[in-house]
Amino acid sequence: MVHQDVLDRAFAALSDSTRRQILARLGEGPATVGELAEPAGMTLTGMKKHIQVLEVAGLVITEKVGRSRQCRLGTERLDDAMAWISFYQRVWERRLDGLDAYFTLTKGIPE
Repeated sequence: MVHQDVLDRAFAALSDSTRRQILARLGEGPATVGELAEPAGMTLTGMKKHIQVLEVAGLVITEKVGRSRQCRLGTERLDDAMAWISFYQRVWERRLDGLDAYFTLTKGIPE
């Protein structure tokens, strides 16, 4: 099974819509902190806090380029989170299939 701390960091990072928007934007290519902050209407300090959460999760990498900080998608992929979600999706599908089978069987039985 996946290490719990990896999942915790990934889900904490993804729990905020601003951070999901940052990842979507970086999916188009690298951007500076300022370029990410401007459309969000956010200060550089506020954006840096969001980026730090994404960095801790390994979803974003930053590097100093001249006077600005360049951000790009990190090497940590969401494979572990997807595996966790897929596992529980299969569990719930089996349970719902069982419930459906139960109702199908009991449907014809008079009360």
